[in-house]
Amino acid sequence: MILTKILVLIVGLAVIGFIVWWFFGKHESAEVAADVKDNTQSIDVLVNGGYSPETVVLKKGVPAVLNFTRKDQSSCLDRVVFSDFGVNQALPINQKEEIKIDTSKAGEFQWACGMDMFHGKLIIK
Repeated sequence: MILTKILVLIVGLAVIGFIVWWFFGKHESAEVAADVKDNTQSIDVLVNGGYSPETVVLKKGVPAVLNFTRKDQSSCLDRVVFSDFGVNQALPINQKEEIKIDTSKAGEFQWACGMDMFHGKLIIK
């Protein structure tokens, strides 16, 4: 009986630790630079249980387009919000949605799903 209680306590603490790490831990992601062609830069972002790539690097001063394609049926991911750029765009399922980004100002900017649960980062340098 005591062994069962100790085992349940250990498993419970492990689950709580995993949840804290998953939602609040700092996870590193690879930076992906946009392709520049004909003085325009673009990158495709897959929306499927999150964003891939999660971190996008753009060149300052070069017009940019991020192409979001949503594969995930979740209603959480049916919008993408770039609050710094005033963008709150619907993402229809299985369709490419172009979002133009103003690259005149360097810096790091966040984007998120409509419920602010999934995030991405935009770096302009």
